[in-house]
Amino acid sequence: MLNRLDEALSFHQNALRVRGQRQELIAANIANADTPNFKARDIDFKAAMQNAVAGINKDAFQTTKTSPLHLDGSRTSNSNISAAPGEPLFRPIIQGSVDGNTVDMDVERNQFADNGIRYEASLTLINAQLKHMLTALQSS
Repeated sequence: MLNRLDEALSFHQNALRVRGQRQELIAANIANADTPNFKARDIDFKAAMQNAVAGINKDAFQTTKTSPLHLDGSRTSNSNISAAPGEPLFRPIIQGSVDGNTVDMDVERNQFADNGIRYEASLTLINAQLKHMLTALQSS
């Protein structure tokens, strides 16, 4: 019973988690709009959701150790060599600035509002699913 409930809500749970992380990144971009050399970042939502639905651990590389001397596949916070799907990426530069900052406030505000609306939509869908399940349980 609990597995079915978890399966029913896991997609929206993952969507809320990824949307929350994305909202934090966008808020950080907005907060650092005047910071010299700050590079705007964002999450590829589609790739992050594909990883979450597939159950891929975002903290591990998909590698095979062929020697005991090889490093484990876990990421550290200082590892920025290349981003795995769903990890923060730098936004493309739309309009350059003299101080090297890549934050475009129009883009950031638009993305912040869009992501917030989609977050609220996921919450609404979860509430509707729970009400539907509660109705089914009460009528049994």
